[in-house]
Amino acid sequence: MRVALIGSADFGKAALEAFLDRGDEVVAVFCPPDNPKSSKPEMLKEAAIARGLTPLQFASLKGPDAAQAMINSGADICVMAYVLQFVPQELVKLPRHGTIQYHPSLLPKYRGPSAINWAIALGEQKTGLTIFRPSDGLDEGAVILQKEVTIAPDDTLGKVYFDQLFPLGIKALLEAADLVVADKHQELVQDESLANYEGWFDANAAQIHWAMHISQIYNLIRACNPAPGAWAKFGEQKVRIYDCHKHVATTFAAVKGKPGEITKITLDSFFVACHGGQIEVLKAKGVAGKVTGAELAKELNLEVGQIFTL
Repeated sequence: MRVALIGSADFGKAALEAFLDRGDEVVAVFCPPDNPKSSKPEMLKEAAIARGLTPLQFASLKGPDAAQAMINSGADICVMAYVLQFVPQELVKLPRHGTIQYHPSLLPKYRGPSAINWAIALGEQKTGLTIFRPSDGLDEGAVILQKEVTIAPDDTLGKVYFDQLFPLGIKALLEAADLVVADKHQELVQDESLANYEGWFDANAAQIHWAMHISQIYNLIRACNPAPGAWAKFGEQKVRIYDCHKHVATTFAAVKGKPGEITKITLDSFFVACHGGQIEVLKAKGVAGKVTGAELAKELNLEVGQIFTL
C-alpha cells in the first residue's frame, strides 16, 4: 500500500512508524512548518527524516504546490493523523482511494479540537474514536470505523488518551486503511440530530469555580490533567491543580467550610470545600514544577480558614 500521511506531533509519528513497520510504502509525509518560537522539534518531521524520508512542510495545504506533491506521490490512500492545517477537498480526493482521518470521539458527538476534554468535563462514562472521510466541515464527514472506550470515574485526560485512544487510534487507522484500499468498507453519513460541536478547552474553560458542585469540579480537574491544567485564583496567585481526590459529603454533619475555603492541610495535600464535599489537592504546579499539595500549601503560606476566589 502506498500511503501519504498528513499529521504532526507524537500521534503523527506513531502513525508513520506503524505503517512503515508493517511494510507499507509511505510516499509522502506532510507536516507543519517549523515553529521559530518553539525549541521542540516537530515529532513527525524528525521521525520522517530518521526513516529516510523527506518531510513536506507547506505553509498552507491549499496551494498548487501541495496538490502537485500529492499527485507526484502516487498514493493509494492519504491518512490524516493529528492534523493542524486545513486540508481542502481538492487535496484529499487526489489519492486513488481518497483520504481517511482520525478523531477522538464517537462522531457526531464532540466535534471539535478538544473532544476528550469536553467529554470528561461533562461527566461522560464512555467515548471513543472515529475514522472518517474528511470534508470541508470540521469532523462532519462520513464515518468508516468507530471504536468505543470506557471513561472510568477517576480517569484523567492523559489516561483516556495515552492509555486508550492513542494506541487504539493507531490500530484503527491501519484497519480502516486496509478496508478502504480493499474496497470492503462502508461509509455512514453522520446523523446531524445527534451532533454537537465544542471549541478549544482553553484557560477560561479550565477555571475552577468553587461554588460549583463537587462532581463538576472533579470532572473539570480530570479533564484538564495534564493539559491545559485546571486552575483557581488564590488572591492574585493562579494555582494550577492536577491530581486530586473528591470527598463527597453524605450527611449535613460531614459538610465542612464554605465553598473555596481551605479546610485541612496534611503532610501530602490540602482540602478545599465546595458544594457537596471537599476536593483534596494532591498535585499542583509550584515554582519548580509539579509539587504535592502540601508543598504548594507551604510555598503559598496557605492556612486553614483561608478562601480561594470563587
